[in-house]
Amino acid sequence: MSTEVVVEAPGVHRLARHEPVAPGPGEALVRVHAVGICGSDREAFQGNRPEGYVRYPLVPGHEWSGTVEAVGAGVPEALVGRATVGEGFRNCQVCDRCHAGETTLCTSGYEETGFTQPGAMAATLTLPARLLHVLPEDADLTAAALLEPAACIAAAALKANARPGERVAVVGTGTLGMFAVQFLKALSPAELLVVGTRDDREALSRQFGATDFRTRDQHLPAGFDVVIETAGSASAARTAAALPRRGGRLVLTGIPAPGAEGLDPTDLVVRQLEVHTVFGAPPDAWAHTVRVFGAGLLDPLPLITHELPLDGFPQAMELVGSGDPKVGKVLLRP
Repeated sequence: MSTEVVVEAPGVHRLARHEPVAPGPGEALVRVHAVGICGSDREAFQGNRPEGYVRYPLVPGHEWSGTVEAVGAGVPEALVGRATVGEGFRNCQVCDRCHAGETTLCTSGYEETGFTQPGAMAATLTLPARLLHVLPEDADLTAAALLEPAACIAAAALKANARPGERVAVVGTGTLGMFAVQFLKALSPAELLVVGTRDDREALSRQFGATDFRTRDQHLPAGFDVVIETAGSASAARTAAALPRRGGRLVLTGIPAPGAEGLDPTDLVVRQLEVHTVFGAPPDAWAHTVRVFGAGLLDPLPLITHELPLDGFPQAMELVGSGDPKVGKVLLRP
């Protein structure tokens, strides 16, 4: 029997019988291979996600990979049998932001797979085919389940616009930080510093291309052309803002708790920093991620530490919130 995880309300879930939804016009049905879990999934389960950004009951799962099993009217039959990943934001396609390609800024309201629309913690997922990004035929689908967080960092890397030979830095050593290292390494920097809070992330940072590693309590060099922050705390943002040269580029991707002390605007203005922020991934970032992954320049597998069946959902939630340094990315396998 096919199953799915259903979160009925904060803290309440069940494993239910799954009935595939036949794809309608413009839709595709995907057989899910693996689904990743991130902190936002745990927030939805605990009831900590902001109002308007979750709708119960829900089938979670916005980080996933799979194979197209069927398509609806108007969708090319050639997609059937192809390995794929897919965007989460269900944008309207008609507002001015969508027409500009900034789909994560859609003015028609927030809708996202796994939060307000059925997600991938199920045997199959039916979604608009326009959201799919087809993978190379030899793609590793387990690794590809992590391409959603990678796409979010690809958006940051594209905004940072790092050029070969520049000095670049990443603040944060979690999944997002390790993806940022890989994207920046692919651009041939002269120097790639990683700043974190855990010494045990140094080896992995260097494996992915870091030339230097420091913890935040150590002396940190400055004068970087590009800095990407991925840690999600106000202190990490302040650390990141201290690293760029005058006129350098800073990209913030983390979302600190509400009310966190912000950056010093005087410092930002006097140093004339170019500051960008990222929330989610628009189509160009997804396309960039799939290209980089297909070229072998992005390796998500070392970030995966646990793979569980769907009935391991409670254990997965515990692992993600444990704070155990040995826990990396957790996947569920339908």
